[in-house]
Amino acid sequence: MTTKGLRIYEDHYKIYELSDPDTGSSIRIAPERGGMLIGWAARGRELLYLDQETFHNPKANVRGGVPVLFPISGQLTDSEYEWKGTVYRMPNHGIARNRPWQVDHADDQSVRLRLTADEETRAAFPFEFELIFTYTLRGGAVTIEQTYRNLSGSEMPVYAGFHPYFAASSKSLAYETDASRYFDYNDERDKSYDGGPLDLEPLVESVVFLGAEKREIAFTPAEQRIRMTYGDEFKYVVLWSVAGKPFVCVEPWMARTNELNRKEELVLVPPHGELNTVLTMAAED
Repeated sequence: MTTKGLRIYEDHYKIYELSDPDTGSSIRIAPERGGMLIGWAARGRELLYLDQETFHNPKANVRGGVPVLFPISGQLTDSEYEWKGTVYRMPNHGIARNRPWQVDHADDQSVRLRLTADEETRAAFPFEFELIFTYTLRGGAVTIEQTYRNLSGSEMPVYAGFHPYFAASSKSLAYETDASRYFDYNDERDKSYDGGPLDLEPLVESVVFLGAEKREIAFTPAEQRIRMTYGDEFKYVVLWSVAGKPFVCVEPWMARTNELNRKEELVLVPPHGELNTVLTMAAED
């Protein structure tokens, strides 16, 4: 099926591709594979990294694209947390990134996806929820509008995020951010940041920027500069990579790892309420 700006095809999964010939840009979305963005090109250049083997393997976590992190970002101690007197188990980065999402609507500019709670999600996260994500391609930039809807009768804890894998020719990058500090999980130290390069190549664990007031960050992993802007809910940006792999991850998170156990800065969606926010990624010359 093909319409102007929209192409739907099969690559182990059904892929929805939006394209804009005026800007040489396109995005590719895999609803069945965690509702995630798996490709983004601008001016004819692919900007995201994607490990095809993990993408095609339904039992693997996809390494690449822009995985959706919900209801948590990061890890939990021993993969467990306690809520209202009951202990639950949850994998790293939550339950949404490996679930099949439904397509609500698709046209030549946007694709709207939906994920709802089921028996398997309730075993890890005891809430009725509905996520609605709308991916839009406009002017070469991709915007992800998000609605996190709580269909339960009690407050629903959330600290969602995204895990973008950017194709990188260098991992020693300077980041345009007003954060003046970062926490280095490799040595568990709080460090100052002056805007200079941070080299992720030798680091096993991630680092996280602290104290940013502006909800944006820019960096140049390859030929094109990337600028990400995001809602006020995303207080942190996490940086991570793997030695020898040509990518850097620059990840907006609503809270730091293990927050569902700390319970210090949880976002609480009210009963029968919703949280709305946005992430935009744009390529600059």
